[in-house]
Amino acid sequence: MKKALISGITGQDGSYLAEFLLSKGYLVHGLIRRASTFNTSRIDHIYKDPHIRSVRLHLHYGDLSDSSQLTNLIYNIKPDEIYHLGAQSHVRVSFDIPEYTGDITGLGTTRILEAVRRSGIKTRYYQASSSEMFGDAPAPQDEDTPFRPRSPYAAAKVYAYWMVNNYREGYNIFACNGILFNHESSRRGETFVTRKITRGLARIIAGKDKKLYLGNLEAKRDWGYAPDYVEAMWLMLQQDKPCDYVIGTGETHSVKEFLEEAFCYAKLDYNKYIEIDSRYFRPTEVELLLADASKARKELGWSSRITFKELVKIMVDSDMELAGLDFPGEGKKILKTKGIDWTENYITQE
Repeated sequence: MKKALISGITGQDGSYLAEFLLSKGYLVHGLIRRASTFNTSRIDHIYKDPHIRSVRLHLHYGDLSDSSQLTNLIYNIKPDEIYHLGAQSHVRVSFDIPEYTGDITGLGTTRILEAVRRSGIKTRYYQASSSEMFGDAPAPQDEDTPFRPRSPYAAAKVYAYWMVNNYREGYNIFACNGILFNHESSRRGETFVTRKITRGLARIIAGKDKKLYLGNLEAKRDWGYAPDYVEAMWLMLQQDKPCDYVIGTGETHSVKEFLEEAFCYAKLDYNKYIEIDSRYFRPTEVELLLADASKARKELGWSSRITFKELVKIMVDSDMELAGLDFPGEGKKILKTKGIDWTENYITQE
């Protein structure tokens, strides 16, 4: 039975990846931060009491700022694969806490890589790199596009990217950078703009809010469906040689387009409900991100299955349901038609 260690297992990508690996028979270990309140809602449906026999999901307290704990954990688990997804991942917030972002998002990667080197174990390492590293570089962006980071978050990710390359070349560690463009789902954090829109829409229809406050509506992103992207992570670590890959849909849409699509689906005019708030603008903006994922299609056989419009409907349906609203449910029909079974509780550990 293969063993995998996931940092950031309680996040959007970590939860989907844990499901995916469990479905493939892995023994999954997850790194979580200690908190006074439970922060495991995204994985509660797959978590089981560790006293139960044959449980294959185990959680461990730790922090990306604590190198000794990371070293001990990796040495004791001896994972066949490590998926480093943990980070301070909110771009706008990184301007407010740049030092912390650099420590956790940048140096956190070095701490894990150094733990792998010092432990001497043979493992395959995946680094969650980001399209934000490209910044204002000309689109489309591929593996050879120079990085031009435009935020503390992006700069920290560029540092982490090159550390992965250094450890791969200097210490012969099987380490890959997955340069993932924006990927969303119903498990996206509520402060990220896509989820903020779909959740805000549901709250407006439910009568809980009257307005939705947003920042730059003209920024364009390459948006895909998160469960598709975790499969790409896994595929990278199944190759004969470690390599870096851009993952995206090859389409770009503005925040305004996402907003229009969501409100149109709900048969509302967004202009009546949206207010622009300057606090949500970044000091330095990234205007256009567009992936050229031809290398991933050729070498990994990977491509996205969910379109932009389908993604919006899936997310709107989920937030409508969470708000207790009766809605057409086209999103669920889309997933069923595509043969994608990413509904809650589909994983069993027996």
